[in-house]
Amino acid sequence: MELLMRILQMIFDTSVDVLPIVSIIFGFQFLVIRRPVPNLKRVIIGFAYVLVGLSLFLLGLEQALFPLGRLMADQLTNPSFIYGELANVQHAIHWADYYWVYIFAFAIGFSTTIAEPSLIAVAIKANEVSAGAIGVQGLRISVAIGVAVGISLGSYRIVTGYPIHYFIITGYIIVVIQTFFAPKMIVPLAYDSGGVTTSTVTVPLVAALGLGLAETVPGRNVLIDGFGLIAFASLFPIMSVMAYAQISEYIANRSD
Repeated sequence: MELLMRILQMIFDTSVDVLPIVSIIFGFQFLVIRRPVPNLKRVIIGFAYVLVGLSLFLLGLEQALFPLGRLMADQLTNPSFIYGELANVQHAIHWADYYWVYIFAFAIGFSTTIAEPSLIAVAIKANEVSAGAIGVQGLRISVAIGVAVGISLGSYRIVTGYPIHYFIITGYIIVVIQTFFAPKMIVPLAYDSGGVTTSTVTVPLVAALGLGLAETVPGRNVLIDGFGLIAFASLFPIMSVMAYAQISEYIANRSD
């Protein structure tokens, strides 16, 4: 009964959030375009699916993904896991001791990005409009590698406590330099790739991982160090996609 009430409450909250979108769409349709909505019944049913699906998804985040991300961070940074029998001995924090954190961050970044629906949609569209020049799998894998590297580096930043702006500013300097040398047709797509990665699947786990690390690594501040992984997940795919295009172009030129 409690679960049912939670679901109904979530559906109500989601309906309130979606209401402005519905109002704008139907407002423009009736007041600006001044035409009836084609297949109105189908559209209404579709909105109902969105409400129910989004509500269940948000409830799932709250019940599973956020706690799971924090649990993994807590377990991987537990002294008994890192130092084993020497857990009770006083140790100075060394970034290399948390290598399992970086491996997990890489793996979770890669796997969640590969499963990201928005990335799949963008990759398919890019393949269609480029007449096959941009491969679906190649784009997905290059973006996933970028996210994986970014989240690993972001986890390293949390462990070490280095200021985030050092990494982000350096990263965007590299992006600007790459922009001048990457194939022109890939540059806008590369920039968009940084956005599609921060969507429904990736963000919850990555955010939970960052907050969990900041809570469990000694000397870290949750507010200062816990956030920022999403920025890494958005930045590094831009680099990896342009690098993928540059490498592909280089290989193609050598084979000619």
